[in-house]
Parts: sequence; structure tokens; C-alpha cells
Amino acid sequence: MSSAPLFSDRTDAGEHLARSLLSHLNELKSTGVDALPIVYALPRGGIPVAAPVARQLNCPLDIVVAKKIATPQNPELAIGAVTSQGQVLWPKQRISNKKNAALLETALHEAQEKAQMQLARLTSGRPAAVNPQGAIALLIDDGIATGMTMAAATLALKAQNPAQIWLCAPVAPAGLMNWLSRWGDRVIVLETPDPFWSVSRFYTHFPQVETEDALICLQQHNLTHHQ
Repeated sequence: MSSAPLFSDRTDAGEHLARSLLSHLNELKSTGVDALPIVYALPRGGIPVAAPVARQLNCPLDIVVAKKIATPQNPELAIGAVTSQGQVLWPKQRISNKKNAALLETALHEAQEKAQMQLARLTSGRPAAVNPQGAIALLIDDGIATGMTMAAATLALKAQNPAQIWLCAPVAPAGLMNWLSRWGDRVIVLETPDPFWSVSRFYTHFPQVETEDALICLQQHNLTHHQ
């Protein structure tokens, strides 16, 4: 596998993803399913990827916030994920002793608090009164590494009864595809390179997306779409 990047930046990846999703939606329409799409980004990195998709599909751009649950010993390792509303995903069996339970409870609380803070910072950019009931919810991130935040986000969306949930990303590990398919009706991933290592490796430019930029991106799309 060549180590050459697959996408120049998140906007480029979003434009590629938009073409693929348009094709999938048209194919679905030809079978008689004519549900409206709504794009949901996982902040912050998912927002600049999702914006070209929402623009191409002429639909609202909303967010679902999920954060990985990590331990103080290894803040990079996700042991679970939680949404701002409190839907929790614990993929691995937890050791049930009191000390461990207390640590996990603290880690969960911290992650949910982070998710709620991020949601609050981005709320002013969200579209007004979006109801995904009966719609096709397209959940988008800039790449999937473990899939935990993406899977937790589907739990938040399922609670709102969309007709279908599609998990969408420019890049993800091939070995994760079967697991991801359990969480949604379709998994749309453009590239599944092996070895994978990290999402950033497949982009030429992959700067951290600041909250301010993510908010502007959301606001610009939804103001334009609203008009």
C-alpha cells in the first residue's frame, strides 16, 4: 500500500464523499424510497467534510456530539464513548470491582461534560427545528479509527427515529467494516487502506479544526440553506 495521501484536505474528502452519497441516494430513490437526507457531522473534524455533502444534497447540516471515554493512565486510548445526551457505549467487558467502577464513572462523567460543552459552543450554528423522523440520517466524520464515537452517535440518532442511518467517512480500517455495519443501515467509506495507522496519514493537510472554524462552517451552510 502506497503511503501517498488520498485526500488533499477535509473539503476535498467531503466533495468525494458527496459524489458517492448522491449516487447511493439516487439508487435508493430508484427503488421507491424517497426519504429526505439530513447530514449530521461529528464535531469538530467531521464538520468541514460534511459541509460539501450537505451543500451537494441541498439539505440541513446538523451535529451529533460524542466523545471517547478514556482513562487518566492512557488518555489516547478509547475505552468507550458517550454522547452529549448521555447514550453510552462500552464495547469491552468491564472489570467489576469498586475501584474500577469509580474510575470508569469519573471518566464517563468527564467525557459527557466535554461533549455537552462542545454542543453548547456549536449550538448557534445548528439549523432550526430539524426533525430526522422518517429521514435518512447521514452521519459523517473525517475518518474512522476505532468507530466508538461514530457508534455512540448512532445511538443518539436512533432515539429520534430516522428511516435509516448511514455511517459515512472518507477513510476507515478494512477490519472495522463488519463491526460498523451493525450500527447503521449502510456504511459508506471511500477508502479502506491496510495498514491503517491513523486518519491523518491519508490527508495532505490535516490541521486541528478549531471550534471557531467549525461554528463558522455550520453557520454559513445553514444560513445559505435556510434562504
